[in-house]
Amino acid sequence: MSLLSINQSGPFTHQVSSVQKTMFTVLLALMPATAFNLYLFGWPAILLFTITVGSCVVAEALCLALAGQPIKAALSDYSAALTGWLLAMSLPPWAPWWVGVLGAVFAIGLAKHTFGGIGQNMFNPAMVGRTVLLISFPVVMTAWVMPHPLFSAGAPGLFEAIGITIGGQMPDAVSAASALGHVKTELSRGIPVTQSMAQVPDLMDMMLGYRAGSLGETSAVLILAGGLFLMARRIISWHIPLSVMGGLFLIAATFHAVDPARFSSGTFHLVSGATFLGAFFIATDYVTSPVSKKGQLVFGVGCGVLIWLIRTFAGYPEGVAFAVLLMNALTPIIDQYTRPRAFGRNRKGEPLPLGKGKP
Repeated sequence: MSLLSINQSGPFTHQVSSVQKTMFTVLLALMPATAFNLYLFGWPAILLFTITVGSCVVAEALCLALAGQPIKAALSDYSAALTGWLLAMSLPPWAPWWVGVLGAVFAIGLAKHTFGGIGQNMFNPAMVGRTVLLISFPVVMTAWVMPHPLFSAGAPGLFEAIGITIGGQMPDAVSAASALGHVKTELSRGIPVTQSMAQVPDLMDMMLGYRAGSLGETSAVLILAGGLFLMARRIISWHIPLSVMGGLFLIAATFHAVDPARFSSGTFHLVSGATFLGAFFIATDYVTSPVSKKGQLVFGVGCGVLIWLIRTFAGYPEGVAFAVLLMNALTPIIDQYTRPRAFGRNRKGEPLPLGKGKP
């Protein structure tokens, strides 16, 4: 048989892969950090997490029903659950119930199904939900608490947690500022960074999670372990995570070396906020990030630089969500200029003359 008569491609991919399997693997990677952080923040965080994830699944089912599509898909591919999971990890752990519900509507209804559903969205749905909530309800979205481990002395019980989550009244005595928020506030008062840093948890406590913040801002060690697990399973590659953290660290370290009294160190920016969650679990979203490896490096560095710019000069202490959404908008342009040349064609997509090499 002539090779020219074979018109079917070879079975080059031997491993069975699917959207369902990929989403479940990401959820599996998030489980250790999530479980530990839910333990740290107790029953209010557990209730809010459950409400947020459940609301995303319900919103997915309603959108599919309105579109005349099978509702079973709302549960079968885990995409709505993952969106709700990431959204919940970006919220204040003791936020009222309606924050999770509204965030689900914005993430699923606005950011996902407005564009056509899974695989069609231009922006990361979870980050759209968080950003809309932050702009609309800045006080509620920046009401942080220090960890209150489950069943520890002073931690709210289940019924008290229901009152906090449903009633929306968080005790003033437990409120606290995140590390990024504290440094930014003190700097606005004229207090140098070197002095305000003495009042925030040390880097080891920040890595382990013993600090105020969202579920995704604490326990950087477990978030990092989950990200490395995804890399080992080849769900994600190193290009975006490394470039996000590298871009953030380099620009922060450079300005810190120039003026340490005004700019925080690169290490502080890496371990504070949602840097690791954004680098490994949010910026690496298949749909909203570039396809080529070169494009992913550009995308990641852009995210890192924007995170630092927003944290340093904007009105918000955290910039991961805004940075990722801005780079999501640039993804089509990045793909346009970094996509690899197809075999037998030039970079414009035109067929090469026979016998000609790379133009």
